[in-house]
Amino acid sequence: MPKEASLFYLTTPLYYVSDKPHIGHAYTTIVADAICRYQRIKLGEKNVYFLTGTDEHGEKIERAAKAKDLSPKQFVDQVADSYKEMWAKLHIAYNDFIRTTQPRHESVVKELWETLEKTGDIYQGAYEGWYCVPCESFYPEKELLPELLCPDHKRKVERVKEEGYFFRLSKYEKPLLAHYEAYPDFVQPEIRKNEVRAFVERGLKDISISRSSFSWGIPVPNTKGHVIYVWIDALTNYYSALKDSKEHQAFFGTKEHPLAIHLIGKEISRFHAVYWPAILMAASLPMPKQIFAHGWWTVDGEKMSKTLGNVVDPHVLCQDIGADALRYFLLREIPLGQDGDFSYDALLSRYNSELANDLGNLLHRTLSMVDKFCKGVAKKSDADDGFAQKISDLYSQVDQSIGKLQPSSALDSIFRLIRDTNAYLEHKAPFHLIKTDPKQVDKVLYNAMEVLRHLSMLLHPFMPERMRELRRQLGLSHPEQVVLSSPFGGLQEGTQIQKGDPLFPRLDKDAQTLLLEKWRGARKMTQQTEIQEQKKPTSLTNKKELVSFSEFQRLDLRVATILTAERVPKKDKLLKITVDLGEEQKTVVAGIGQTYQPTQLVGLQVAFVANLQEAKIGGIVSQGMILAIGDNDILGLLRPEKEVPAGSVIR
Repeated sequence: MPKEASLFYLTTPLYYVSDKPHIGHAYTTIVADAICRYQRIKLGEKNVYFLTGTDEHGEKIERAAKAKDLSPKQFVDQVADSYKEMWAKLHIAYNDFIRTTQPRHESVVKELWETLEKTGDIYQGAYEGWYCVPCESFYPEKELLPELLCPDHKRKVERVKEEGYFFRLSKYEKPLLAHYEAYPDFVQPEIRKNEVRAFVERGLKDISISRSSFSWGIPVPNTKGHVIYVWIDALTNYYSALKDSKEHQAFFGTKEHPLAIHLIGKEISRFHAVYWPAILMAASLPMPKQIFAHGWWTVDGEKMSKTLGNVVDPHVLCQDIGADALRYFLLREIPLGQDGDFSYDALLSRYNSELANDLGNLLHRTLSMVDKFCKGVAKKSDADDGFAQKISDLYSQVDQSIGKLQPSSALDSIFRLIRDTNAYLEHKAPFHLIKTDPKQVDKVLYNAMEVLRHLSMLLHPFMPERMRELRRQLGLSHPEQVVLSSPFGGLQEGTQIQKGDPLFPRLDKDAQTLLLEKWRGARKMTQQTEIQEQKKPTSLTNKKELVSFSEFQRLDLRVATILTAERVPKKDKLLKITVDLGEEQKTVVAGIGQTYQPTQLVGLQVAFVANLQEAKIGGIVSQGMILAIGDNDILGLLRPEKEVPAGSVIR
């Protein structure tokens, strides 16, 4: 078995094929790709394994396929291809793309099931609980939001009762806690580790691991009418992708040399850091080295998802600013593990200030001066003005940051040197120096070219296509080659530059305005399409429980006249509205800002819940509710057919 340091195995979660790839999916995969690209340069191509893929079983997918009048297999084939297409556009260089409908995976899942049966960790029983179809997870009632809503998807959960098979999770409560204690970095970041440990310390209950209410899944061995719980199925991919390959088996590691790092979203920490390790313990299989849970990308403070209708489409962004610019923004904007709020304005700001102005300008001004003052060739000089040490320090800083899975920190260090090098050129002023000391100009420009060569190597994992172009413009004979930690001064004397188009053309105000209009328009079209798809409900999940007439009578429903409306700062969906109820005025915060402009609302009469308990929304106390039509997206407001006195009772 090779030593741990010689192999590197990184995985992403399997993406649900009922979702079209969005920025959240892209972020996870881009982070994994950047880290693996770095490790391939450091350890060698054969010593790094990057696994991704799609999770294609479960009730959620069965329902989604039915809504499109497709068989589940037809549906998953279509959507899995959309992920592969997206990853190609984003320059994702995975070693394997596994699908849970592949025979190689299904056979290993069944084999693992039979192993757990032999150990006595699977038994038959019955279960009843609150189930969220999009999450494919049961929730204790205390974890649900008011009105029995899923805390993640904000959708009504279902009461599910069925007989099936259970896994003895409770048996592994103490072994799991012992593992967390022995390996403090097993779950990261710290906040996720504390959450997971607290969950286990509260006491583990056995979990239901089969379903009989639907058929789209891997059949339970030797049992008719039952399929294996999708999370058991999906988690096994980390093992099934490698098990039958002698070449790749070593990447799964041994108990003494765990290798795998699972990079996941924080909402699935429990499955990866509790259920999966317990299953591995039961099957006497090696544990992963680390579970690293990154944060969410949000829009207006809500998680990005198709369900919530606030998806940002990476296809459109790739087309307009390039895949590498999008990769850079997502990697740079937030430290891995923290949440980030996505903003088109922030994307354009980083593009112009850091990619176009800092990096792009450094390359352009250096090559322009080399062309003008050095006849387009590198003239080597022994002096380095301290850059040799700066480059050496930078390699160490980047290596430490990547080792901690912090690409944002690595990029921060790299762009600090970019700014220092631009300042160096400003200070040395070759345009003036050429008149008094041409030899000094040769040295200054060689230093800048050599810094750019090293930058192209260090930035390659983050922006592979653009860095290949940078090396081509520098005149390197093999621009596809990337080497880390080469000594300063490696750029050959007489290297002929190959000037080209700007790496990242600067976007003026007009161009930015056009892009913002296009992107927001594309997002609105996506939401409208989603509304059309949801016009006919495909399940009972949106239906409410019956209420008595006396309960309904408790609502004070009135006609309200809107007096003022204004946007809540930094919250695109929210509007602060003042309404007239005849004898009093009230302030309400309404999530209708993406459907209505404030000026459209003033003077309208709307249906209003006047006795709703006050709540703070967006930092503002809301004193009621305007009734609107639609589930996740606002289709319109509930209004009287003719003007009536403000405060009129609705009954």
